[in-house]
Amino acid sequence: MYSQTPSSLNALPVATARATIADVAREAGVSKATVSRFLNHRETLLTKDIATRVELAIAALSYSPSPMAQALKRGRSRLIGLVVADVTNPFSVAVLRGAEKACQESGYLLMLFNLGNDSRRESDAIAALSAYQVDGFILNTLGRDAKAAAQAALHGKPVVLVDRRHQGMQADFVSLDNAGAVRLVASHLVEGGYRELLFISEPIKNISSREEREAAFRSFISESAPSAPGLQGRTFENTVNDTQALDKALRDLRLRAGKRLAAVVSSNAVMTLRVVAAMARLGWQFGVDVGFVGFDDTEWSPYIGPGLSTIVQPTDELGRIAAGCLIERLKGAALPPRQILLSGRLVVRGSSVHNVA
Repeated sequence: MYSQTPSSLNALPVATARATIADVAREAGVSKATVSRFLNHRETLLTKDIATRVELAIAALSYSPSPMAQALKRGRSRLIGLVVADVTNPFSVAVLRGAEKACQESGYLLMLFNLGNDSRRESDAIAALSAYQVDGFILNTLGRDAKAAAQAALHGKPVVLVDRRHQGMQADFVSLDNAGAVRLVASHLVEGGYRELLFISEPIKNISSREEREAAFRSFISESAPSAPGLQGRTFENTVNDTQALDKALRDLRLRAGKRLAAVVSSNAVMTLRVVAAMARLGWQFGVDVGFVGFDDTEWSPYIGPGLSTIVQPTDELGRIAAGCLIERLKGAALPPRQILLSGRLVVRGSSVHNVA
């Protein structure tokens, strides 16, 4: 067995502290103000000899100025805070990527805070990011804590909301056109002969995107029933780990349908995975036992059963536009709050095309 002796411990390299501007000044034999002038490209205020001494001292100490410190001196950190409800949700990750690209192109860095679907942490997220002197916020939160978002405004920071509204808050809002996307899904299913529909969602109350989708679903059923004999629709809210309730909801769907075709509309990718698991437990097949269309087109959607029909959200564009709106505000744009709704795209695969087993 290998053992390390005290002498070998002493032989290990010791990490050196990062050089400071004071170290450079001491090495060059000048004041910190002189080093600062050099770093800010004001060499014309220095003699050639002093500028050379500072340059050599910087090289000798491998000194690099802190970007944060320099930014704060200019009154801007060039950091943007992004708060997401659940980083395991593919939607949030995709929006993050789009926002990050737009920030990089404009010289900003993105700082992420994940709530883990805990609305009680929204205020903590705002406070934590504010401590890092972020210039503004992009919020893709649960939207249940209006005080948290208002807290960001109190700090004088511009805010852009993504996907979920905050009641009473006047801010730029970027989202999928939820009502339009639901109509696209439901129309496709009805045209395919499905007459018993079930909208499945995570808990809906006080989360605007879920409320909008569910309301659009109910409205569609009500408006379309006269021209689609036998059309019925219900909503089922599923909580984490409640597999028995989900299995029962699917069995009840088929029981209500009788000889009519039954289909599920899943409100997001998280819910879609739960439905996929339930179908496996029940031994059912998509497109045979029930039809299916889900929100969010994940990388695995084409490979489940006959392929899952989905609504593709323009997530990259949502992130880019949200970051763009915020950066415009940071540059001084004084505009009324904007609402930007983007259209979804339906991708039809085997799950929504009825097949006889």
